[in-house]
Amino acid sequence: MRLAEFDYPLPPELIAQEPAPERDGARLLVAERARPTRHASVRDLPAVLRAGDVLVVNDTRVIAARVRGRRPTGGRLELLFVRPLAGGTWEVLVRGGPRPGESVHLPDATGTWTVSRGDGLWELAIETREPVVDWLERVGEVPLPPYIRRPDGPTAQDRARYQTVYAREKGSVAAPTAGLHFTPALLERLQARGIERAEVVLHVGPGTFRPVQVDDVRAHTVPPEPYQLPVETADAVQRARQRQGRVVAVGTTTTRVLETRAAAARAVTAGEGQTSLVVVPGFSFGVVDALVTNFHLPRSSLLLLVAAFAGRERILAAYAEAVGHRYRFYSYGDAMLIL
Repeated sequence: MRLAEFDYPLPPELIAQEPAPERDGARLLVAERARPTRHASVRDLPAVLRAGDVLVVNDTRVIAARVRGRRPTGGRLELLFVRPLAGGTWEVLVRGGPRPGESVHLPDATGTWTVSRGDGLWELAIETREPVVDWLERVGEVPLPPYIRRPDGPTAQDRARYQTVYAREKGSVAAPTAGLHFTPALLERLQARGIERAEVVLHVGPGTFRPVQVDDVRAHTVPPEPYQLPVETADAVQRARQRQGRVVAVGTTTTRVLETRAAAARAVTAGEGQTSLVVVPGFSFGVVDALVTNFHLPRSSLLLLVAAFAGRERILAAYAEAVGHRYRFYSYGDAMLIL
């Protein structure tokens, strides 16, 4: 399929700039096979899902990865710390044009650019008085996506709301946004309904959100991202299968972990590693039965994944209905449940 087949019109005012007043108060478009779409709220999930289902979430934690710096000449730099490398260096996405061997002035830290990897990615040797992740939490900004506009930078509300309530493992530069809708009370109600919860980790890198730049979507690639799938989660999926429950993935990142580990017998195995899995129409899903997800950008790899799961025409029709009903789109927007 061609990339142009995954486009849709979106009025700019429907791009959510703020989260819903309450996390689980976001709207929920329910799309079931062979049934008309339904309009509900995220807090209705316990009534929509079934006892025996297992809800799998990504409990990665977003780090305050964006830092402002300056070149020796005084030129401004914007850095996004992507992931640690060996020997005290970090992979950094930078805007501002540094040079190899050039120093960078950072808040309470010193750094030197070593190697350019192209497309704005660099290796940065950095020295801080504390672990770099702790330093980032002190001096960095929440790495909001560019379509959320903050003239004065992210707010205290962003630091709280651009993070899931169950976030645990530090390492992402973007939130697994489908999980932003869940509250402790909602998770308790799901458990009381007989819906088990299990966790995976996928540390989201910038590659997941980079534009697809190939015409043939099958040729799209993403850089590897680290993941973990614990034994407890593999066991929870197996228990759901035994009781004929559904595996409900919260988000595209969770889906990619589960499908990376999926075996031929519609099971998952525990493990960890790096995944570069790209899911496009024609992909054969081995384990995920239902998907909770936000509304994604046109022509994006995330839209390709949900179209692969539900069918391109069905997804584009659902998106058109969401636009018509004035749903809010993207990271701080409303949600969709695909059954």
